[in-house]
Amino acid sequence: MASSPLGRPTRGTTGTNRLRRNDRWIAASTALRTADDPLVVDLGYGASGVTAFELAARLMRVRPDAEVLGLELDPERVATARAQLAEVRAGRTPFDSGIRVDFARGGFEVPVGGGRRPAVIRAMNVLRQYDESDVPDAWRTVAARLAPGGLFVEGTCDEVGRIASWVDVTADADPVRFTISLRLAELERPSIVAERLPKALIHRNVPGERVHDLLVGLDREWDSAAPLSTFGATQRFIAAAAALKAQGWPVLGGRTRWRLGELTVPWSAVAPH
Repeated sequence: MASSPLGRPTRGTTGTNRLRRNDRWIAASTALRTADDPLVVDLGYGASGVTAFELAARLMRVRPDAEVLGLELDPERVATARAQLAEVRAGRTPFDSGIRVDFARGGFEVPVGGGRRPAVIRAMNVLRQYDESDVPDAWRTVAARLAPGGLFVEGTCDEVGRIASWVDVTADADPVRFTISLRLAELERPSIVAERLPKALIHRNVPGERVHDLLVGLDREWDSAAPLSTFGATQRFIAAAAALKAQGWPVLGGRTRWRLGELTVPWSAVAPH
């Protein structure tokens, strides 16, 4: 347990399935699937431990030995999550009573016992209250705790998990990928993600910045693909992503990810000027 954890308390808004899109991303990551020790840290999980339980349940489908450690600055939040864990262990919740989850007090220093280093650390909705200038130091501090080849996933989502975006940061603290993830049903325009960009980008959605160009381009192709709405929003988004790629944007992945409402580009494609 850290005596002086690093960071500022978050608002703590936590909801069931709020981070499902990010859970799915981590479950598919090479960092998790190839890890010698598949320990994943849910940093700043909030007022309830539910996101840590959900993350573990999803990760264990691809790595049955996956383990999740939830960290929070507030001792009361840790106590609440541990009480929830006791309910899980007693078999009084939908989660497997043997789920590999624990909770502790900690912040950006990511205290992990036994000399272990996490394969993945995720911090969703943690840096929103910080200044943009604070982000590089936060990335460096957290990434330094990763195992070699590990991944730090930092980003933001809305309260119900329908709109999300995040940055993948390596153990060397280098941002390498930027992803948006949208619930396609009833989506009006992809640029709605602008209000949920990571702290490093949220003030950069202005003309002349790359992330603004990306969102403008994606909206344009979404509009152009409107006739495909007859076949559903998924086909419309796939067509928009494919068109964006055909125009020269370095869109990563393909239809498998696009059909989930995900679009990923190298960080260099959106990095602030």
